[in-house]
Amino acid sequence: MRVQTRPALRVGFILANRFTLSAFASFVDVLRLAADEGDSSRPILCRWNVIAPDMKPIRASCGILIHPDEKLIDPSQFDYLVVVGGLIEHIERLDPRYVVYLKTAVSKRVPLIGLCTGSFILHRAGLMNGYKCCVSWFHRADFLEQFDGLEPVSDRIFIVDRDRISCSGGTSTVHLAAHLVGQHVGVKPARKSLHILMVDEAFDDNKAQPFLPVSFKTKDNLVQRALLIMQQEVESLRTIEQLCRQLGIGRRSLEKKFRTSLGKTPGEALTQIRLEEAKRILSETDATITQTALRCGFFDASHFNKAFQKHTGRTARVYRDENQSSMSKTLD
Repeated sequence: MRVQTRPALRVGFILANRFTLSAFASFVDVLRLAADEGDSSRPILCRWNVIAPDMKPIRASCGILIHPDEKLIDPSQFDYLVVVGGLIEHIERLDPRYVVYLKTAVSKRVPLIGLCTGSFILHRAGLMNGYKCCVSWFHRADFLEQFDGLEPVSDRIFIVDRDRISCSGGTSTVHLAAHLVGQHVGVKPARKSLHILMVDEAFDDNKAQPFLPVSFKTKDNLVQRALLIMQQEVESLRTIEQLCRQLGIGRRSLEKKFRTSLGKTPGEALTQIRLEEAKRILSETDATITQTALRCGFFDASHFNKAFQKHTGRTARVYRDENQSSMSKTLD
């Protein structure tokens, strides 16, 4: 007769209205595959429950309904509470009973996790103050708009900051779940989950988010993170020293990595990213040359024009006229 033992990892899920199904499902599947032998899926080593104030189904952003397993039970029964966010416009509609419950969980020292835009929900509830917060590059502008003065981390797949964990979403949730399984259940069950899900290797919280300018390809994780920051902060990033401080690396070390990986200095790469963004703005918007220059981090239109003509052989005005004329012909 099997003796029922306490699961090594117990996770409670709070699903926001219009939550992201892929983030939730990926996290749960890692727990499921690590919880039992083979593919039996019994919640032996891990247990997972969707909890809610009532038993009404919750709709995902794709339209699928998920039924809660139980009402908001004592949060201390869980090792983690995971808030799964989704569509930005639905974030402010989180049931206030969830907020009270999450604050109770904090008082009982239960760590909180924000998946996808779940970090927005935790911030709005006042539960991320003083903590680092990971946000997808895709939602970085939304975060800056909603939380003035707060700078999210959007160059890494997830961040563990004491008893708060935030994850950029998507397939990053697989790696976060495997990280937690590795800590609480064991490395072998974590690897088993990843192998069955056809994930080659586990990524830790220093792994860069998988988004790069098309013109750059690199396998160096630090260089990839640097490029992400350059792209996301193209307007406000003024110096390479500022970038080095964000990455926690010296300038010489960063330059060596860039030359080895890309054959360029960080400054040359930043200029190229600025110009790529300028091309996009000139082609797709009605912004003036001066507005484009400032939005791409150049000090003035004159500096921008010189750099643009040097790299493209055309002035910014000629480039804009050519591309907008070409677009008009295509539409006709």
